[in-house]
Amino acid sequence: MPPLFFQTFTNFLNAAVGRNQEFEDLIKAKDITRVKTLFASRSTMTAEALKEYDPHQHDITRRQDKIVKNKLGERKGTVKRWKLPLNYPQYINEISVVFIYGRPVKWICQTENTDDAFSAFKDLLKRTRFDSRVRQCKRLAGAETQSAMLFRVFRNEEGKPDCQVRVLAASKGDEIYARWDIYENLVSFAWGYYTKGGSTTTTYHFDIFLPNVIYRCTSGKMGWDVVEEENPIGKIPVILFQQEKEWSGVEELINREEYIGSRTADNNDYFADPMFLIHEDVIKSMPEKGDENKTLRIKGTNVDDVSKYAKYLTWDSAPESKKQEIEWLQKHILSKTFTPNIDFDNMKGLSNVSGKALQQMMLLADIKASRHKESHDDLLDRTSSLILAIIGNVLDVKLHEQCSNAVISHEFQKPFGEDIAEMIKNLTDSVDSGILSTEGAVERNPLISDPRTELARLEKEAQDAKEAQERQRDIFGLNQSIDDVWGGAN
Repeated sequence: MPPLFFQTFTNFLNAAVGRNQEFEDLIKAKDITRVKTLFASRSTMTAEALKEYDPHQHDITRRQDKIVKNKLGERKGTVKRWKLPLNYPQYINEISVVFIYGRPVKWICQTENTDDAFSAFKDLLKRTRFDSRVRQCKRLAGAETQSAMLFRVFRNEEGKPDCQVRVLAASKGDEIYARWDIYENLVSFAWGYYTKGGSTTTTYHFDIFLPNVIYRCTSGKMGWDVVEEENPIGKIPVILFQQEKEWSGVEELINREEYIGSRTADNNDYFADPMFLIHEDVIKSMPEKGDENKTLRIKGTNVDDVSKYAKYLTWDSAPESKKQEIEWLQKHILSKTFTPNIDFDNMKGLSNVSGKALQQMMLLADIKASRHKESHDDLLDRTSSLILAIIGNVLDVKLHEQCSNAVISHEFQKPFGEDIAEMIKNLTDSVDSGILSTEGAVERNPLISDPRTELARLEKEAQDAKEAQERQRDIFGLNQSIDDVWGGAN
């Protein structure tokens, strides 16, 4: 290793150690205000994303109405200008959620003699409604750039250890802070929030989570009150979701389509209704706007054709270039965010399309989901590790050894499911041709929820069938040797 690089790396490590020491010293000194500055926060990015996610806060909504003046320049009134925001961000974000967590994550135990730990793992996922919580976290992260899943352990009403999951997000009033090491590992997490102490008083809290300790910090009139608690889990009890907003890169395209749509609505108000064209030199009186039996009086008595002097003007069609631009914007807004155009006209003819063909039609969303899986694989790996630690260290210490040895992997499932009949046929053909074992086929069978239990059942059925066959052979004497047969004859 070159000396210069070694010295630079050593200095970097020393600086990191110094920052950690400073972090701990500030907490002990109860200087939580400075502690907050050592955390990374996405508050600015989140505020911007939330503004764009809410259609009522789009720039187009601040468009001013037109002021109408008379010939003297005096204000007569105002003409409404349309403000038509488009809900692209929510549509794009929801499609992204469906294509990664539309169907629950499939968990697979990779180790032997850990069945009890795996059973407790699945039970905790169900009790904490993990599937709905992870969808909520993905939706909030796509809308706000970050969210978090906080696992809280406590004693329930029966005095037994229990676990609860809360989703944190800025839109729910939560402040999210994180600290990372040079290898992008989460070394500490902080949660800022307010609680109401009465009808008018609120208290600000700042909880800091480390692997072995939790600091409960409360802001008061005389400074910060810090309470140190042991973290029985042994891990930071948080799964942190961070990403770019789902519609990143197409903001200006959305703004442009909103502007064109609003201007088109204004033009429709001006020109879509027919207008009356008249010649002033032959018109004697015009009907009022609200008259029921309208009459147009024309000067003179020898008017052969009234249409020469008064007729309607109508707007035959909107400019073709505007229509083409809107179509271009819609195409690029969806394609550049890897979002398929799912509407009634596009989907009404797909009732008999196979799952594989539908998947090919939704290729854009599948590409985006695959990109998200790069980071969500890490999140789910950490989730399984965290839940096993919660079970083994808090909820059921008898399973500590199993939880320490257990390895639980995961698989993302396609949002529209697989063609089950075709998949089972492929598995059967693979087993018959000798390129796949029976155990492997059972693990991949979509109809089987617990491969280990199913394999045990198949083994028992095979053993029972073998014993029944042996009994049948005994009845008919097929198990006797030739010597036994001849000996019996003698």
